[in-house]
Amino acid sequence: MTPLNRRHPPTLETLSIDGLPEHAVPAFEAAFQTVCPSVGYFKDDPTDTWRLEAVRETNAGDEELLPALVLAAALSGIEPPELLREPVEAEGWLARTVQAFPEQEIGARVLIRPTHLPNPVTYGRTVLLLDAGIAFGSGEHGSTRGCLIGFERMAHRRPRRILDIGTGSGILAMAAAKRLHRRVLATDIEPWSVRITAENAKLNGLRNQIRARLADGWRSPAVHAGRYDLVFANILARPLCAMAKDLGDHLAPGGTAILAGLLGTQVRMVLAAHRRAGLVLERRIDQGAWSALVLRRRG
Repeated sequence: MTPLNRRHPPTLETLSIDGLPEHAVPAFEAAFQTVCPSVGYFKDDPTDTWRLEAVRETNAGDEELLPALVLAAALSGIEPPELLREPVEAEGWLARTVQAFPEQEIGARVLIRPTHLPNPVTYGRTVLLLDAGIAFGSGEHGSTRGCLIGFERMAHRRPRRILDIGTGSGILAMAAAKRLHRRVLATDIEPWSVRITAENAKLNGLRNQIRARLADGWRSPAVHAGRYDLVFANILARPLCAMAKDLGDHLAPGGTAILAGLLGTQVRMVLAAHRRAGLVLERRIDQGAWSALVLRRRG
């Protein structure tokens, strides 16, 4: 993923694809994420199709993006759609992002507050501060919201060892660290996400509680050692299925896994893979077209 240069604002462009069927969204999301730090999803209800938008530095990573889009179309069984490009000035994009990034209450306990707003003491909620200039992982996506709601409903169990796989901007890791006063291992396959998570942890006074590490799922020795009482995995449906056995092997008896990044149509596939790994469904949380699954390992 190509990071945005925030000290010397570059020329940015918005990439978009219209008319995607729902089953194709995850594949094209993954394609955009190869080079774009910001990806958004919008459903067109009249046509029952989806629009994907992404922001990147102009022409950055075309040699990676274009083959990834062709592969996404092949995996989805559709013709390669038209890729639209529109130039956007960096400063204008940031201003638009600030305007479009309000304070968000999620569930009964979480409040996401952008740094451009006042930060008064707020009682009864876990307040997470985020820079509006970081468009991805802002808590607006249905999969992130589902994870936070799922966590809210199990936090009373006070899990001790916590892992966040595919941490993105670190929202889930920070919510757990602040609410439970625990250390959290937050991992991602993208160096930019690891850096942003570390910056967000510092911004929220969690530098000593969030360990942001570069890791490819369960393959990293730092992740693979030991068992966890709570695992967040907000990624994509197929990687979730591929990692189901590792998750089952590393979830402590009675432990909880909160999985997201999957559409409602993919729940059955993801759930079947994790049942084979010895996990049982405790709760399903739907946020629009997106679903989050709260699973437990029998104690």
